[in-house]
Amino acid sequence: MQVTVKAHFNKQTKDSKKELVQFYVKGDDEKKPELNQLTREVVELGIEGVDQKLTCEFKKSAKDSKKTVLEFIVKGDTSAEHSYNFYRKAGSDITLHIVESQMDIDDFREEQHEGVEYQVDKDGTASVSPDQLTLDDVTEEQEEPEEDKEDPFGDDDGEGDPFSDDDLLD
Repeated sequence: MQVTVKAHFNKQTKDSKKELVQFYVKGDDEKKPELNQLTREVVELGIEGVDQKLTCEFKKSAKDSKKTVLEFIVKGDTSAEHSYNFYRKAGSDITLHIVESQMDIDDFREEQHEGVEYQVDKDGTASVSPDQLTLDDVTEEQEEPEEDKEDPFGDDDGEGDPFSDDDLLD
């Protein structure tokens, strides 16, 4: 399903948890039944004249006496360079293309993150690859043994160090 509407790109906000885009639809376009059918679905937003598209959750459609407000939550992995031209249109009147995505809403909401790969054993314990770095390994790498440290003045007796306290003892 797909719908094209004339809209005003009202705002784009971003916080630590989500990114939201909001459009105002006025006139005959706000009466299109497709807007209600696509609500709560994953859609791809396109703006006429902009090559990039945004994958979003069509969060809600709210109607009052003057306008219809469309709110979308942008998928988290959208890069800044990918969406730059899209957001340049904020604050202006645009032609908005809303196309139903093949992505399921559960897939959209699932956050991708890096982590440690592991397997759960039958007894419920988790085991990681033996090649996985541990905190002890990191601590050992950061601590350099005393015998490996070099004298910055090139001699081992400290004679070349002009700030050595040994001179005071002589």
